[in-house]
Amino acid sequence: LAIDVYGPICDNAGGIAEMAEMPETVREKTDALDAAGNTTAAIGKGFAIGSACLVGLALFGAFVTRAGLNLASVSLVSPLIFASLIFGAMIPYWFSAMTMKSVGQAANEMVKEVARQFREIPGLLEGTPGH
Repeated sequence: LAIDVYGPICDNAGGIAEMAEMPETVREKTDALDAAGNTTAAIGKGFAIGSACLVGLALFGAFVTRAGLNLASVSLVSPLIFASLIFGAMIPYWFSAMTMKSVGQAANEMVKEVARQFREIPGLLEGTPGH
């Protein structure tokens, strides 16, 4: 995870350097760091995919053990096992969807609050001193 976020941090640093009108040499350095960050992010994604495969295998082994099945008798064409695998595979997507939905709702409430403050606090929108 730390490797994966290195690239966006460097990219943001480059954007800040550009907005602050820093010398071109600063932007060249941040661009080089951003390229290195993109490489490390790609490598990190490979590790994430590999670990996800291992976790899937471990979860399948835990399912077989917890269900008390003989490993030799486990068949993926068994309706119960297949349905359980499909259900188990859907759970991370369900949690991700709930997380995205709650983030969207929180962002919407924040926008409403900012709009309320602009509407009700005199001088805030105009940027008068003290606001």
